Amino acid sequence: MTASKDQTIKTPTIGAAQLKLLKRLCQACAVSGDESEVRKIVLEQVRPHVDEVYTDALGNVLAVKHAQGEARLRVMLAAHMDEVGFMLIHDDQDGFYRFDIVGGIDPRQLPGKLVWIGREHIPGVIGVKPIHLTSDDELSRTIPLENLRIDTGGETTKVKAGDRATFATPFLRLGDCLRAKALDNRLGVATLIELLRLAPGNIELLAAFTVQEEVGLRGAQVAAYRLNPDLAFVLDCTPAYDLPAWDGSENAQYNTRLGGGPAIYLADSRTISDPRLVRFLVETAESAGIPYQIRQPGGGGTDAGAIHRQRAGVPSVSVSVPARYAHTAASIARLADWRQTLALVHAALQRLEPHILSQDR
Repeated sequence: MTASKDQTIKTPTIGAAQLKLLKRLCQACAVSGDESEVRKIVLEQVRPHVDEVYTDALGNVLAVKHAQGEARLRVMLAAHMDEVGFMLIHDDQDGFYRFDIVGGIDPRQLPGKLVWIGREHIPGVIGVKPIHLTSDDELSRTIPLENLRIDTGGETTKVKAGDRATFATPFLRLGDCLRAKALDNRLGVATLIELLRLAPGNIELLAAFTVQEEVGLRGAQVAAYRLNPDLAFVLDCTPAYDLPAWDGSENAQYNTRLGGGPAIYLADSRTISDPRLVRFLVETAESAGIPYQIRQPGGGGTDAGAIHRQRAGVPSVSVSVPARYAHTAASIARLADWRQTLALVHAALQRLEPHILSQDR
């Protein structure tokens, strides 16, 4: 839906510096449980813009930017650093490694995919028999995960069991679109870094760059308990459904789409968004002339699923950039949607007042 333009709020921009940062984040390897590459970038980026920053026992990066004057609200902004990927579990021989999937990946897409392994980004490929050696019966069946191997071409000295592997997909700008691995959720991470730089002084801003979201929202649970916020906004990347139907026709029945602006969640599998915050985001978008779309209930969850259940409860809502082909080797997002998501949350932070939480639900 398109917002009205009765009032204009100055919006932040996405320029060359922000794109350069997003590229660094996307090309880092940070499979759940080993987020160190992204954590290093986050710490480097946020230190100049916050009053406190530290890493907790689970690996979350927590940063605090104090209010100027008396704090009226303690506002948590969360974005997960981790991505789906693989864990090497056994070296068969000659550089062939068995592996497990970490997070939600459809194994049908795996044969033939290039990967980067470990912190040195050792190249590998998920091997598959060529068609010349494949029987008709094999062609009709999905290869079981236990039969797949990552082939490092004989490289064994720098690769070991326990190493993580990610899809080896270079970051690329395609006109107004971005193509990369791990846009879920490096878009959210880059957005949160920019919001810390631009944060207004009317709130106590509590930032959580969380770990292990893709395997159960584990970092967010710890972070929210530690930060003890009054409310929370979760920044993520949500699947866009503007795809052709399998029969080649146009799929008109979709939830979120590229070009529709930030997706405001009503509910997902883990959370029913606080209706006061949903209304507030919609009102903010409409008053600022920012396009937005409503993400319908259903689908996977975000860190809000863990955050809203901490202590005595934390009113929470998720705002996401839509992207096609989430949790595959390459996702596509639109630059305008990212820019508008940043603009919406920035405008919302400027307008936040304590009375929002005293309204009827």
